[in-house]
Amino acid sequence: MSECLNSSTLQSLRGPANQPLGRPGYPRAANLPGVVHLGLGAFHRAHQAMVFDALMQRGDGRWGLLGVAMKSTRLADAMAAQDGLYSVQINSREGCSWVVVGSVLQTCVAARERHQVVAALASPATRWVTLTVTEKGYGPELAALLVDGFAARRAAQAGALTVASCDNLNDNGRKLQQLCTDHARSRDAALAGWMDAHCFFPNSMVDRIVPAATPERLQEAADALGVSDQCALGTEGYWEWVIENRFAEPADADVLASVGVKVVTDVHPFEQAKLYMLNGSHSAMACMGAVLGLPTVSDCVAQPQIRSFVHALMTQDIMPGLARPDTAAYRDALLARFANPALKHSVHQIATDNSLKIPQRWPPSVAAQLASGGKVKHLAFAAAAWMRYCRGVDEHAQAYSLKDPNGEMLQATARRHAGDAPATVKALLGIATIWGEELPRDERWTAPVTHWLQRIKAVGLGPALVELNLD
Repeated sequence: MSECLNSSTLQSLRGPANQPLGRPGYPRAANLPGVVHLGLGAFHRAHQAMVFDALMQRGDGRWGLLGVAMKSTRLADAMAAQDGLYSVQINSREGCSWVVVGSVLQTCVAARERHQVVAALASPATRWVTLTVTEKGYGPELAALLVDGFAARRAAQAGALTVASCDNLNDNGRKLQQLCTDHARSRDAALAGWMDAHCFFPNSMVDRIVPAATPERLQEAADALGVSDQCALGTEGYWEWVIENRFAEPADADVLASVGVKVVTDVHPFEQAKLYMLNGSHSAMACMGAVLGLPTVSDCVAQPQIRSFVHALMTQDIMPGLARPDTAAYRDALLARFANPALKHSVHQIATDNSLKIPQRWPPSVAAQLASGGKVKHLAFAAAAWMRYCRGVDEHAQAYSLKDPNGEMLQATARRHAGDAPATVKALLGIATIWGEELPRDERWTAPVTHWLQRIKAVGLGPALVELNLD
């Protein structure tokens, strides 16, 4: 296909047969970026970028994006070649639709064009910074980049800034603020003081299932649009963004609410529910699916035993410790979303960086249940499934890699003790960075994990799951 999606082909796109095609209805070239986004991945482009696109469709040009890839050049360059345009296939109960998103006005790579990022952070046109750099991205490099930008902004007298983390971290705004403040204080106490007065770090929770792009998705986009789109994505109809009312410009609260963002005084109940119910269930299904040879989340939920497990995991082990309103309705909505076969959400994609994700997703619920005398058997089964997953080979003898910063260590440990469930549990539960200090010493937790790992070893994960559901 000779033509590609870009500004010159935008208006001539044919769109899917008998379906309207959403596309930018605003003058993109006339706008400067008002938002610097760090972490130019699939999730951001199918979530916040679409929220900002909706605001721009309403005539508010302040929400255009500079999309910053942190290290990888491939996506940033592919986006630049398409003038920042890309298509999103939205799969909902009402069917499939396509929209071309135009809110990404410029792209760059922080590792390659650091000066451009710092200059953008200092620009008077920039009002917001958003981040989806994943849990492992909150380190010295991120702090140095942001604080360099804040220092340049202070020197330019460019005014206040909203800095919104959109990563799956409890209290993410405060964590980011502390990271940046600590770095600033080590350099310049006056700069840290300026940040306290001029940088606003709201907590936020974001939710949308966005599978990684595949060659099949790119072909579907080409068929739908009539041009090549190397940045095409697919997602579900559901989305949620809950953000704390803590903005540099207070009027932004009403602006965001006008397009469906929930602006609240306390994000914590929503944050917890998403981390423990959605992300926690995802991690459990990812381990189980990988071991059973089931490629996607929808393949997992299509198995009655796994669906029953996930329902019980949320209902019995997680929901009792949550304060979000209508958790039962949220649970049912999650199960419906998990079952959407159009998403093709890979279990191995979800299992990436397990050793960084699991500490956020499972241990808090385990601790809460043990403290209240509640059930932990489904969480224990999930932990046992993770230990079996760490061996790096499924029950059909097909090997897979552990895409995890601790993958080699985890796999070596799981294989070394593969014939001894108690030893496996002792070794893997003993990793304090995952499970903390207290849980590995609590027999109420270690005993059921050991039991279910023994049963998985003895009869296989599927039959062990049947036993669990009948228990």
